Amino acid sequence: MIALGGSIGTGLFVASGSAISKAGPGGSVVAYVGIGIMVFSLMTSLGEMATYFPVSGSFASYARRFVDPAFGFAMGWNYWLNWVITLAVDVSTIGLVFKFWFPNSYGSLFSLIAFILIFLINALSVSSFGETEYWLAIIKVITVIFFLLVGFLTIVGIIGGHPVFGRNFTYKDAPFVGGLPSIIQVFLVAGFSFQGTELIGITAGESETPGESIPKAIKQVFWRILIFYVFSIAVIAALIPYTSQNLLGTSASDITISPFTLVFKRAGLAGAASIMNAVILTSVLSSANSGMYASTRMLFSLGVNGDAPSIFARTNSRGIPMPALLVTSIVGLVIFGTSIGDSHIYTFLVSASGLSGFITWLGIAISHYRFRRAFVAQGHRLSELKYHAMMFPLGPIIAMILCVVVIFGQDVDSFLKLDWQNIVISYMSIPIFLVLFIYYKVKYHSKLIPLDHVDLSVHK
Repeated sequence: MIALGGSIGTGLFVASGSAISKAGPGGSVVAYVGIGIMVFSLMTSLGEMATYFPVSGSFASYARRFVDPAFGFAMGWNYWLNWVITLAVDVSTIGLVFKFWFPNSYGSLFSLIAFILIFLINALSVSSFGETEYWLAIIKVITVIFFLLVGFLTIVGIIGGHPVFGRNFTYKDAPFVGGLPSIIQVFLVAGFSFQGTELIGITAGESETPGESIPKAIKQVFWRILIFYVFSIAVIAALIPYTSQNLLGTSASDITISPFTLVFKRAGLAGAASIMNAVILTSVLSSANSGMYASTRMLFSLGVNGDAPSIFARTNSRGIPMPALLVTSIVGLVIFGTSIGDSHIYTFLVSASGLSGFITWLGIAISHYRFRRAFVAQGHRLSELKYHAMMFPLGPIIAMILCVVVIFGQDVDSFLKLDWQNIVISYMSIPIFLVLFIYYKVKYHSKLIPLDHVDLSVHK
């Protein structure tokens, strides 16, 4: 359920419409399938490592052990920064969502109440975090299933008037609009939509039975996520032409023109916007809750590995890393405060985490490639692994290539126009990662670990 909750959110409920408007119905489906296959390959890579080494903050630990300590240091701090900023963005968005129902209220007050609630959930116990994510995810899953059912009945004309079938798939330039460049653009939208699936790796260290639960989550849940996205986009594209201005919404404030809202309205469902606003609220709460958990566990992992002050490696009697949780919460609150005080600083901070998720995915692919090669080089047999990643070595290699394409293809238009301000904003994550990497290299003189020296001892 954490895997489902991590990737079903505003990317599907609102921003999926912009993908259809850019590449048309066919192009958007192709892009989501392509990115979906890449992410599936990444998750199988992560699953193989997470079942063999189930540790909190897994990505940084794997990069440190299998590639280079400097790479692990940079990946860990990069991921922590990404999620702590995401936490602040989500908390700020909660205020916008409440504005839909209470337009004259102070949105920041609702945001602050939500922040305190999320902190208490994470401070209580890891099971309270898991239980919360379970129920928030169920609401989203039920919404998508209900949407697909209503959408299908509307397409065939059982409800909502005349049937449309595949009419909009051949409307004007559909199904493929803008050719390959548009599909690559939608790769970015699809990639951001799938961000969060890697949370499976973070939770492995606190899973009761990682050897069974992690492979199960990757095998079963991921394909359901992919089906949810592809089928939902197909329903939206069938009912709303790609030329509709209503498909251009991208944030939670665009709930009244969410493709889900429009489809429900067409089916005659009263109060569609209010219902979807409530669902979006659960999505943003889920994302903020996950952000608090992921950033706290990554800071804990950095403390354990010696890449952060040792105080962050401490836990209380309930196993909660309270120093890491408190510092993460304070930093998150400060960033949230900038959204109220200075929008320019806030925009700068948000752009700083823009590509961090893709950098993490690239790091996972590199770490797994090195892990498997070291595993074989040191005389181990693949039968020793509880879970085998699919398509090795092709899977990690394809994932590396696609991640690099997506990272550097983030804002090609700005390069063509030599718009340096937009280039800096779009690619801020890359220099931050490089500064962290070079800092560690210069200070500790770390080197790429030879395959026969990679530490494969099972973590206790």
